Amino acid sequence: MRLSQPFFQLPVLFDVARLQAEVAALPAEAWVPHPDGIPGNSAARLISVDGVEGDGMHGQMLPTRWLEAMPYARQALAGFGVVWSRSRLMRLAPGVGVPEHADINYHWHTRARVHIPVFTRPEVRFHCDGQAVHMAAGEAWIFDNWRRHHVENAAPAERIHLVADTTGTAAFWRFACGKAPPREAWRTMGWDPAARAPLLCEGEQRPPVMPAAEVQWLLDDLRAELLPSDARAERFGALLDNFVFDWRQLCALHGISGRGRPEFIGLARAIHDAARPLAEGLVMRTNGAGALLVLEKRVLQHLVA
Repeated sequence: MRLSQPFFQLPVLFDVARLQAEVAALPAEAWVPHPDGIPGNSAARLISVDGVEGDGMHGQMLPTRWLEAMPYARQALAGFGVVWSRSRLMRLAPGVGVPEHADINYHWHTRARVHIPVFTRPEVRFHCDGQAVHMAAGEAWIFDNWRRHHVENAAPAERIHLVADTTGTAAFWRFACGKAPPREAWRTMGWDPAARAPLLCEGEQRPPVMPAAEVQWLLDDLRAELLPSDARAERFGALLDNFVFDWRQLCALHGISGRGRPEFIGLARAIHDAARPLAEGLVMRTNGAGALLVLEKRVLQHLVA
C-alpha cells in the first residue's frame, strides 16, 4: 500500500518476553522455506487460507495450529481491531537479508504489512526508499511496500518478526499515521488471560470476474505512475482505456458471476499481447518496475478467479 512516507511507527508496545517465549516454543516443523526460495529466509504461518499450510492470498483466512498455540500473539493481533489477511512469523538467518524489491502484486494495492519484531538486534536494518530504521523488539511498524525496500541482518543471530497483512479500518489508519504522543504515553499491550477480542480474518475477496469499476481504478492508478510521459505512454494509456470499455461491455452482457468466462479470458489475453510491444521502456515512477510486469501482476492475473 502506498503511504505518505516510507515508515510509520505505531504508538503501541508489546510484551517482548512473552512473545519470545511463544515463538521459541514452536517446533522445528512449524518453519518452512521462503516461497520464493530466498536463501536464509524462512517462515511460520500464523494465518493462512483455511488455516492450513500454504502461501495463498485468496480464500477464507483462518488461524493455523501454530497461532492457536500462541495465545498472546493471537491476542496482540486481535487487539488492533482490524481484519487480517495472510500473516506469518518471518525469520532471517544471521548475516543474510531480503533482496531489494517492490511489492507490485494485486494483494498489496490495498493492504499494508504490520511488523512486530520479536527477536532482533540493533545491527538489523530495514531500508525503504533511501531511509533505514531499526525496528526494536516489541514495537510495531508499517512501511510503504510500493517503494523499493530491503532488509539486512548483519547480526550474529536470527531475526524474527511477526508480520501481518491488513487493509485497516479508519481508526487503524488514524492510529498508525496520525500524530503520535510521546513514547512514555504509549500503551503497552500486555497479556490478559480474560481478554476475548475476536480475531477477524479475511473471507474470500474475489468475485469470479473483476468488476469493471475496479479494473478502471487499478489501471488509472497504473497510468498515473508511468514514465516517461511521451508518445509511447499515450499509446499504452489509450490501449488500457479501450480495454476498460470492452471489459465493461462484457460485464454488462454476462455480469460478474462467471458466466461467459472464455470471453473474459480471451479479452485479457488479447490486451496482454497488445500491451507487450507498447510497454517496452515504460516504468513506474516510484519504484522503476516495468509497466507490463505491473499490468500482469496487479491486474491481468486477477481478472478472472
